Amino acid sequence: MTEPLLLFFRYMRKTQNDLSIFTVLLFMVAFAHGQTPTDALMMPSKNACVLLSYDYGHFDRYWEGDNLRKNETIATVNRTTILPMAAIGILDELNLYIGLPYVKTKSSEPNGGKFEGAKGFQDFMVALKYKALEKSIGSGQLSLFSTVGYSMPATNYLSDYMPYSLGFGAPEFSLRGIAQYQLNNGFYVRGMAGHLWRGYTEAERDYYYNDGSYYTAFMDVPNAWNFEVVLGKWLLNNALKLELNYTGLKSTSGDNIRAYNAAQPTNKVQFDRLGVSLQYYSPSLKGLGIVGYYTNVVNGLNTAKISNVGLGLTYQFNFIKNTNNEEDAQ
Repeated sequence: MTEPLLLFFRYMRKTQNDLSIFTVLLFMVAFAHGQTPTDALMMPSKNACVLLSYDYGHFDRYWEGDNLRKNETIATVNRTTILPMAAIGILDELNLYIGLPYVKTKSSEPNGGKFEGAKGFQDFMVALKYKALEKSIGSGQLSLFSTVGYSMPATNYLSDYMPYSLGFGAPEFSLRGIAQYQLNNGFYVRGMAGHLWRGYTEAERDYYYNDGSYYTAFMDVPNAWNFEVVLGKWLLNNALKLELNYTGLKSTSGDNIRAYNAAQPTNKVQFDRLGVSLQYYSPSLKGLGIVGYYTNVVNGLNTAKISNVGLGLTYQFNFIKNTNNEEDAQ
């Protein structure tokens, strides 16, 4: 067992009344904005869009079950994510997405050096998005999409070290359906529903409690439902996109954080998150764009009351040159 984890459990037993920690929002924040598997944008064939984003989140309260508590021992927990991601147009109706977040966690003072944060690459993610339908209806256009995704830990990080853990440490398979209706004046509404199938993660201990005793190091990470509702508007001749969004997640099983105990990957997590985002495409600098957003968890179960702010740069380009035009130019 690593030294930070030994310190974690020793101090947890010592403090008794102020170390009920929480399951942290993971992965969803990183892929919530920009040209992503859950939006209604598509890269044309032979085009790609690369994103480099910075996300900062912090919280000093969490839900132990449905009881909102304050971080007494670990003060404010900070979580930083740097995300490189690419969206690749295989066909006009089929896009490929790949991403690998780098995450760093720590506590603010007064922490006394009793808990060490963590840093490193989190989960490698790959997804395919397919445009199934695009049809004019009334004074607008209806678009339907489906997305299939898979993620797995990119490094051997410690998943059972919450709230500092980089991720759940388990493979995840996702299937989502997306519907958007956009009016001719640029207003649109989008809805998404998906299911997340998660596997097992291995902890550095051979016993844990999950509504019963388990004498094994393998923890079953609960599956979950994922929902999103977005209200948006295109402005400045489609150079600026503004969105208000709601994101929800609800585990299908799992246990509650026990009083005076740490969170663990088996916990049943639920949250409701509200946010605002913008994305701007520069008319003068072809292919260059900027994204920004703010989100806040307003309700939850076994999770952190976390706020996130993010900023990113995007660049779209054609990755296959037109050889016929080159030959004509010669």
